[in-house]
Amino acid sequence: MSRKNSKVKKKNKKHLASAIRAIFKQQPDQQFNYKQISGLLSISDKNTRKLILSILNDLKNESFLNEFSRGSFILNDTFQNSLTGKLDATSRGAGYVISEDSEQDIYIAPKHINHALHGDEVEVEIIARRKNKIEGTITKIIERKTSHFVGTLDVQKKFAFLQLDNQKINQDIFIPLDKLKGGKDGQKALVRMTSWPKGVDSPYGEVTEILGNPGNNDTEMLSILMKNEFEIKFPQEVVEEAENVGIELDPSEIKNRKDLRNTLTFTIDPFDAKDFDDAISYNQLKNGNIELGVHIADVSHYVRPDTAMDQEALKRGNSVYLEDRVIPMLPEQLSNVACSLRPHEDKYTFSAIFEIDKNDKVVSEWFGKGVIHSDFRFAYEDAQAIIEGDKHEIDEEIKVLDGIAKRLRKKRLTNGALSINSEEVSFILDDDGEPIRVVNKVQKDANKLIEEFMLLANRRAATFAGKLPENKGSDKNFIYRCHDKPDLGKIETFKVFIDKFGYDFTFRDYNDIAKNLNKLFDKVKDTPESGLIQSMAIRSMAKASYETNNIGHFGLAFDYYTHFTSPIRRYADLVVHRIMMDKLHEKQVNYGNQLNEICKHISAQERKAIDAERESNKFFQVKFLKDQVGEIFHGTVSGLADFGLFIKIDENYCEGMATINSLPGDHFYFDANKFRIVGKNTKQEYNFGDHIKVQVKGVDLLKKQIDLEVLED
Repeated sequence: MSRKNSKVKKKNKKHLASAIRAIFKQQPDQQFNYKQISGLLSISDKNTRKLILSILNDLKNESFLNEFSRGSFILNDTFQNSLTGKLDATSRGAGYVISEDSEQDIYIAPKHINHALHGDEVEVEIIARRKNKIEGTITKIIERKTSHFVGTLDVQKKFAFLQLDNQKINQDIFIPLDKLKGGKDGQKALVRMTSWPKGVDSPYGEVTEILGNPGNNDTEMLSILMKNEFEIKFPQEVVEEAENVGIELDPSEIKNRKDLRNTLTFTIDPFDAKDFDDAISYNQLKNGNIELGVHIADVSHYVRPDTAMDQEALKRGNSVYLEDRVIPMLPEQLSNVACSLRPHEDKYTFSAIFEIDKNDKVVSEWFGKGVIHSDFRFAYEDAQAIIEGDKHEIDEEIKVLDGIAKRLRKKRLTNGALSINSEEVSFILDDDGEPIRVVNKVQKDANKLIEEFMLLANRRAATFAGKLPENKGSDKNFIYRCHDKPDLGKIETFKVFIDKFGYDFTFRDYNDIAKNLNKLFDKVKDTPESGLIQSMAIRSMAKASYETNNIGHFGLAFDYYTHFTSPIRRYADLVVHRIMMDKLHEKQVNYGNQLNEICKHISAQERKAIDAERESNKFFQVKFLKDQVGEIFHGTVSGLADFGLFIKIDENYCEGMATINSLPGDHFYFDANKFRIVGKNTKQEYNFGDHIKVQVKGVDLLKKQIDLEVLED
C-alpha cells in the first residue's frame, strides 16, 4: 500500500469512528452490530463494512462500548466520555487536561488542542482509553485563563506578531499595525487577545502596554510579574483606604488588649527587611519557667473583611519577592509602616504567649490581642554573632532562647520531621541593578531560632483552633497548612538518583522515609552534592497547600499546622487571625464553601509567586554571566534529559545546559531507565552529581538561558 493510500485509509477510519461514536451516544440504550451501523451510515462497500467491524472492536477495547452479545455492541454507561478540567500545555504544542473526574491526566495531541491555551478551563472528549494512557480532544473552551499575554514584538511592514514569553503557549498573536500603540520591533509588550476566528492559525490582539526594551531589569521583572498575572500597582480605592490608616494607637483600644510594652521584646530579620511580621518576647518567671511571646503584626485590626484592601489582598494572595524588588500584598502604608513591628514603636499584635518549663514543655498558653514595644531590631547576622559569643545587653536571654530552639528542633526531628535545608541563592546588586556577587544563603542558628518559635506558634494555633470540643477530628471552618505523604513512586525514583552518588537509601514505610532521609542529609552535609541531593529530595515530596480538610504536615511531622505568623505577606494568616478571634469570643461562624475557594486561590497564587521568583533569579544568573562568556569553570551535573544535561557551576551556583549533541568524544543518548546519558561507542556515562569542566558558550537574556559546553579532561 502506498503512503498516500495509507493516509487516506487512516483519515477515513477517523471519520467513521467519529460517526459511529455519535450513533451510540444518540441512542445509548440501543444495541448495534456492524451490519446495522453500515445501514445507518448507508455503506454497502464490503471493505468499508469490515473496517466498521474493526472500529467497533477498537471502541470496545477503549471501554467506549460493551459487547452485549457476540458481535452486538452497546454504549458503556460507565464510560465518562466528556469531562472538564484545566489544560497543562507543553512547549511542543501538546498538553494534558487535569480533571477532578479522572484519576489519570488526559493527553491532548497538538492537532486536538483546538485553540485552547495553557491554563484554560476546557471540555474534553475522550477518544481513546489504553492501559496507561487516556487520549482526548478539546471540544470547548469554557473559560480562558487570561486574555493578556507578555512577549516580544516582531514588527513587519504590514503586520506584527507577539512572540510569547510563556513557553507553554506554542502560539504567536497577530497584531494589526494600528493596534501596536507605538510599539517597536524587539520591544517587550503586554497584549490583549481580542479574537480567534475559525480557520485562522493565530489569534488577533492589541497592545495594551509597552513594557520596554528586553534585557532591562524593569522590563524583565514587569514581564515576569505580568506573565504570572500579578498586579503591579494598587487600585486607587485601595491606596486611599491605606492612606487613611494612622500609626498612632488608640488609648481606648489599648485598654481592650494585653499590655506587653514593658516585656523585653525584639525582632530578628534579614538585614534589608522593611516589613517586620513577628517579634519575640522573653520573661523569666519566678517559678523558673520561661514565658516566651510570639507577637504577630495585627493586620486584621486594619484590614477588615470585604473592604477594598481586603479584596485586593485576597486577589494577590501573597507578596512576591523578586531579586531586585518586592511586590507587596498590602500597600506600603500598612506593610512597612502601620503594621510593621518596627523598633521603639508601640504596635498592635495578635500574640501567642507560652509558658515553657525546664524540659521545654509548654505548660500553658494564651492567644489574643496585645500591644508591644520592640526594644531591639537585630539582623540575622547580629543575632548569630551574639549566639557565637559577642557581648550585648540581652546576650544571655538570646542564648537561653537559642538553647530552647535547638532542643525543640532536635525533638521535632526525632519525631519524624525532615531536616531539609534547601539552597537559597541570591545576588548582590550595584546601584545600577547589575549583579556583582552571588550569595548562597546559609541557615545558621539565628535563622533556626526564629524558625523554631514560628513553627511552635503555627502548630499551637492550629491545634487550638482546629480541634473540636470533643478533641476528635478537626474543624473544617479553618485553614490548615497541609503537606501530604510523598508518592512512593517518586521516592523510588529518588532512590535510583541517590544510587548514582554511591549512597544507600532504603525504606519500609513513611516513617522510614523521614528517618532515613535525615540520616542521608547528615551524611552528605559537608559534601559538594549536598545541595543537589536536598533539592532532589524536595522534588520527590508532595507540594504543601492550604486546605480546610486537615491531613497534617508530613515534612514537619505535625498533626496540626497552619500559617499564623506572617499576615503582612500572606492572606492565609490574615484569615486564620480572624477565625481565631471568632473562636476566642466563642462566635460560631459557618463559612460554607468560602474557605475552600480561598484555599484553592491562595495555593495557586503561592505557586505562581514561586515561579516568578525562580524566573527572576534565573534572569540575574544569566546577567551575572553575560561578561564571562568563554570562561571555564568546574561544575556539577544537576539534571538529565533527552536533549542534554543541566550543570550547576560550582563557583557561582549559576545553572546552564549543554545539549546532548555537543557532548565531546562520542554520539550520546539518554537512557531513561537508568537516568543517565551514555556514549554509543565509548559507553562513557554522565550521571547526576558528576564533576565536570565546562565553558560558557553563550547567554540569552530574553530566553533566560545559559549555554555551556562540556570540555574533555
